[in-house]
Amino acid sequence: MKKPRIEAEEPQSRKIIRADKAPVSGYSLVVDGHFKSHHDTVEAAEEAGMALKNKFQMLQVQVYDAETKTRSMIDWPGPGVTSA
Repeated sequence: MKKPRIEAEEPQSRKIIRADKAPVSGYSLVVDGHFKSHHDTVEAAEEAGMALKNKFQMLQVQVYDAETKTRSMIDWPGPGVTSA
């Protein structure tokens, strides 16, 4: 006896972000030279970059601005370093 096939609802379409092409809008994290996550605001991108840098200090993390096509490095202050 064949079991009835249960079909799930249509899966939501995902916006595919290619790691080998620069985005055309918004801000992206660049980790060790590869595009990773996409964000709508620079603040969100910097926050995600700092969270990643806090976990893995050895990574080179940059924020890419698609409008101006520029990258800015996220610097991690090591332990014991305070800002004045």
